[in-house]
Amino acid sequence: MYTVASFIAITYGRRPVTRPKILATHPLFPEARKILDAAGEVDYWNTPGAIPRDELLKRVADKDGLVCLLTEKVNAELLSAAPKLKVAATVSVGFDNIDVPACTNRHVVATNTPGVLDNTTADFAWTLMLAVARRLVEADAWLRAGNWTGWTLDQFCGSDVWGKTLGIIGFGRIGQEVARRSQGFSMRILYTDSRRVSEKIEEELRAEYVPLDRLLAESDFVSLHVPLTPDTRHLINAESLRKMKRTAFLINTSRGPVVDEAALAAALANRTIAGAGLDVYEREPQVNPALIPLKNAVLAPHLGSSSLETRTKMAVMAASNVVACFEGRVPPNALNPEAIAR
Repeated sequence: MYTVASFIAITYGRRPVTRPKILATHPLFPEARKILDAAGEVDYWNTPGAIPRDELLKRVADKDGLVCLLTEKVNAELLSAAPKLKVAATVSVGFDNIDVPACTNRHVVATNTPGVLDNTTADFAWTLMLAVARRLVEADAWLRAGNWTGWTLDQFCGSDVWGKTLGIIGFGRIGQEVARRSQGFSMRILYTDSRRVSEKIEEELRAEYVPLDRLLAESDFVSLHVPLTPDTRHLINAESLRKMKRTAFLINTSRGPVVDEAALAAALANRTIAGAGLDVYEREPQVNPALIPLKNAVLAPHLGSSSLETRTKMAVMAASNVVACFEGRVPPNALNPEAIAR
């Protein structure tokens, strides 16, 4: 394992200082850049949009560290192209873009940025919930088009949120924060998860643990907060959508492939459910074309953690994970600490 000391030690004679080389696939915020720039020679991808795959493979070839986003796949192909790589840090809590076992086999430490985005993502789940229930985006577009001539009794009547039943699928940190916010709306909370939380948490959040089918059948709003795994891929499909109320709304701020987009588009078009608020998609940045014209769908471009404060914290955490690895420490958010011990 390299250390910062070994990288910056001055070798014999007048030979230059050796510093770790790092590739950042996004410009990052100044606070994170300061950390990385002090630790090594950083190659920043400054062009708008995701770095093309061929360019990524070329630039990472001589790098010791990588700071990437969910848009970059850290898989066997990339690891083969980067024989010197020691750490791959994704600026996200989800890490389905990283093949962790492949990293471990290559002695590459993989890290993520959990915890710092919980409240911001929970806020955004509520943003989608309120927007779709109250038809805000639809009404905004109608007003901007110059159609408003005055107030009428039945104009853009939506659905109340307060006093309704909120079903939360995935009751981890973010799911619990969504539940916490519901108390101000006097909502009944149902939740399901792979395991039940403690009785203390249930009492604090006034949450009832129920099977998935019951949650789908009784909830007015269903909010998804599960990681992407083989078990959760297309967890919400045509069958599960038919189990929901026709007046219910689906909210997804977790991972796009958790929802079968084609089935959801059909359910929205046929009014099998009342509406959906989506922040993530099956094949980002592509969105199923059938969703685009639907007025009962609020579509956001993956904004769940997108506040300046939170995204800065995420970038700083990723940079700090990289530096910890170069200093010979186990990064605080290592997904595979065994890669260091081997």
